[in-house]
Amino acid sequence: MIKKIVFLVCLINLTACTELQQLAGELLAEGGGGLSQLDIGNGLKEALTIGISKGADKLSLKDGFYKSAYKVLLPAEAQKVTSKLRNVPLFGNVEAVILEKINRAAEDAAKSAKPIFISAIKEMTFQDATSILMGEKNSATTYLNKATYNKLYQQFTPVIVRSLNKFNAIDYWADAVNTYNKIPFVEKMNPKLDDYVAQKALLGLFSMVEKKELDIRKNVGSRSTDLLKKVFAKQDI
Repeated sequence: MIKKIVFLVCLINLTACTELQQLAGELLAEGGGGLSQLDIGNGLKEALTIGISKGADKLSLKDGFYKSAYKVLLPAEAQKVTSKLRNVPLFGNVEAVILEKINRAAEDAAKSAKPIFISAIKEMTFQDATSILMGEKNSATTYLNKATYNKLYQQFTPVIVRSLNKFNAIDYWADAVNTYNKIPFVEKMNPKLDDYVAQKALLGLFSMVEKKELDIRKNVGSRSTDLLKKVFAKQDI
């Protein structure tokens, strides 16, 4: 029966046939230990919600970004600015200063990211969830990234801009770049930093969600609710 269920789930992933979707849902409910498409969908949404909640909470702590593997580094082209300004008054330590500012901004923005992500998670369809459960170990996070990244980016960018302004990162970097641009014969640089930081902060958040998804899939002890235990037991078979 399990092989038949998996076959139908894979088949659903290749076709939008309503009859097959309905049949698979019935088989899951009748022969899959009471596991319905609704259970699968709610279980995956719960796993992703736990992942983003714990991830955002961890990254929003002081040094959550700044002193972690998710630290936002300056883009390669920014090194031109920092190296040229080392001997310029007020900007001799520009790289260290701006790195702390943008990472503090990312930590601050992570607090506001949670509801944006959770809203996107709620939009996942049960059909998507069924194929995700039996997919790769990070397939839920990958789906969330592909399906919602643009919307998340649009909503998250104003949040990161507010946080960058809160820590005076935008004005500080703009002053540094404008000073650099006045140096003779240098290639002019764009002082805008918000787009880059928003993308890197989102990358960190998605990475944390993926880490938690992998943990829930691999470690039975991390399945903290009855629904998670029930749903993810299917992919253990």
